[in-house]
Amino acid sequence: MIKAFTLNADVSQRCVLDSSTSPWESGVAASAHYKLLECRGEGGAQITAIMRFDGDAKCDLPLHEIGSEILVLNGSLSDASGSYGPGTYLKNPAPSTDVPVSPQGCTLLVKRGHLAPEDSERVVIHTRESPWFPGMVSGLTVLPLSEFGTAHTAMVRWAPGTYFNPHRHYGGEEIFVTEGVFSDEHGRYPKGTWIRSPHLSQHKPFSEEGCVILVKTGHLLDDSGPASRL
Repeated sequence: MIKAFTLNADVSQRCVLDSSTSPWESGVAASAHYKLLECRGEGGAQITAIMRFDGDAKCDLPLHEIGSEILVLNGSLSDASGSYGPGTYLKNPAPSTDVPVSPQGCTLLVKRGHLAPEDSERVVIHTRESPWFPGMVSGLTVLPLSEFGTAHTAMVRWAPGTYFNPHRHYGGEEIFVTEGVFSDEHGRYPKGTWIRSPHLSQHKPFSEEGCVILVKTGHLLDDSGPASRL
């Protein structure tokens, strides 16, 4: 189990963390490891983390209690409904008695406790097999994953040399770079970088090398998300 403490809890502040340079912490099980990116809410109920499970591992993070979003970065994750390989996005609303396992081992990006209590739709999307759609500018393709209320989650692929328009983030924006290098006027963010930008922040993103990012927007309107009120 991940130890609950406050980390990057002030959503009014911009936060950038390169997870590739962070050390792995040990979970309760010897086969479980994690890199914590964010921990906020009462009792650390809202968590964003990179989780790694060795072979024959059971997930020791109680994802079923208050809902979760998962992106399988490598390996394979399984539950009672099936097995999910690299690139699979899962949204598991609460409650669920299913405990994920990983017979061959896997690495995951996990967001626990960020779903609205009313969001009851389970979503499974194989992002490497699903059709992507043209974005708002040339060189950009988008795969919508989930939306509920003001919150939207999507994968976005940037061809090399793609530049986007300056824009503001209503409800904030959260990015995890899964491939390549993402950039804006504030810096360069290689694979494994997590970026959280507050409500009404602004930037002008681009990618010279090309990249793929997971993007979640509209969920940072305040610091009292659904899990912190449990």
